[in-house]
Amino acid sequence: MVRTFLRRTAGVTLLLLAPPLALGAGALAFLGTALATSAIPLLAAAGLVALTGIAFLVAWPAFALLAGRRATVPTTPTTTTAGRRATTPTTTTAARRAAATTAATVPSTTTGPTTTTGPTGMTAATVRTWAAGGPTTVSGGADRGSTARRRARAARAAAVLAGVLALATAGLATVTVFRPLPTGTAAPAPAGTRYWDLPTGSRLAYAMEPARGTRRPTPVIVLHGGPGTPGDGIDGMDRALAADGFDVYEYDQLGAGRSTRLADPEGYTVARHVADLDAVRQAIGAERVILMGASWGATLAAYYLAAHPDRVARVVFTSPGALWEGAFPDGKTGDIWDKLTPAQEDEIDALAYRPRFLAATLLQGLNPRAAHALLTDAEADQMLRQILETAAPAAQYPGAPPLTPPANAPGFWVNQFTSTDAETVADPRPALRAVHVPALVVRAEGDYKKWAVTYDYKRTLPESTLVYVKGAGHAVASDKPVLYEGLVRAFLLDRPLPLPAWKSADPPR
Repeated sequence: MVRTFLRRTAGVTLLLLAPPLALGAGALAFLGTALATSAIPLLAAAGLVALTGIAFLVAWPAFALLAGRRATVPTTPTTTTAGRRATTPTTTTAARRAAATTAATVPSTTTGPTTTTGPTGMTAATVRTWAAGGPTTVSGGADRGSTARRRARAARAAAVLAGVLALATAGLATVTVFRPLPTGTAAPAPAGTRYWDLPTGSRLAYAMEPARGTRRPTPVIVLHGGPGTPGDGIDGMDRALAADGFDVYEYDQLGAGRSTRLADPEGYTVARHVADLDAVRQAIGAERVILMGASWGATLAAYYLAAHPDRVARVVFTSPGALWEGAFPDGKTGDIWDKLTPAQEDEIDALAYRPRFLAATLLQGLNPRAAHALLTDAEADQMLRQILETAAPAAQYPGAPPLTPPANAPGFWVNQFTSTDAETVADPRPALRAVHVPALVVRAEGDYKKWAVTYDYKRTLPESTLVYVKGAGHAVASDKPVLYEGLVRAFLLDRPLPLPAWKSADPPR
């Protein structure tokens, strides 16, 4: 009784463990195969094979334990006094009682040759022993056959369970992990959109606002933020600068907008962006340029300035991102997510915590190509667009006119891998401390970036001027467009600024 209970308990335990162990093995095989290939069908096949195999290997002994062992009494050989062997068939208890009655009429001892008086050729003593349920000899061949049948039944049951689990998992994965996310519809390119085919291998979309009146020798290149969040091309600021005699260029950085997407997302690096920017300078035939960068665009401008100080005439850093991520080892530089409302957080979580996106996130650290193969650019960019539209109010000062989301597509993978690469690059500040290029640093009252991030520019660049804009957020150009335009134009034209320079290392109070 105890042995039966323990055996069945072990069987039930194994049977309950089979699905989670199989699912875990399938997930590990899926991710492990990504170390060798980025082909999603192969990853899926490896996961299903591992799941099916582990389910079968665990369920087989479970079903065998639950089947137990059935008691059987095969035929029992007996010996007559003449030396012949007789066979006693297995009978019921009633048959044993009948045999016992017969045995009672058989003498226990005889004189002379002994003859079999029982109905089957057994001696009286043998009949009595058998009728009383005495010892019998079990046939080894029959026992082995019974065991083989039990194992075969257990194997069939395990195979059925493994097959059902594999089919259910494949079906669930088809409607979750392998179900494409919405891609949206690409907006038509604005009139005047052109393309540079650069020697770096990048094909970048751009728009140009030509100078009016007397052309100044140094063009302006506008660097958008993100990484990977371009605008819609020429805006009011660009037209105002063109009216001042500047050729103005806006371009979609690699991996964003209408520009090239890379097959290998690990190609999105700070160095690649710097190389593209210098190739753009050469493409427009400029010996030196004026750089205007906002957020990540300001960080890119700083890295370019460190690498090519002789090719920059002036630079504007608006709501700049971290000059060097290594200066903030805790990663706390200030983020737009810090200013989200609970409702905005819930909406973004609903977008991000989808099985396909989560699977791509896991693959990203193992094989970026596999992650990119699973979550395509069109899907990832559309998801980023929805996230940015939800978070946009957090980039503004309370009460500011709401931002109009750009129709241009953001770039998810360039955002991910450029941001990751920025954490590994060398510190540009030693080089920047020796650069004597006029720089304007614009800080807004409601910027979510830490004050220390902004002041790092002022402390590092010897020819920099820091101004503080009240009543504006990170999107200072949108929140205070007139004031911002006045600041930039005055700086580029070398006129007095409409705001005083902020010289203290402490933030305004």
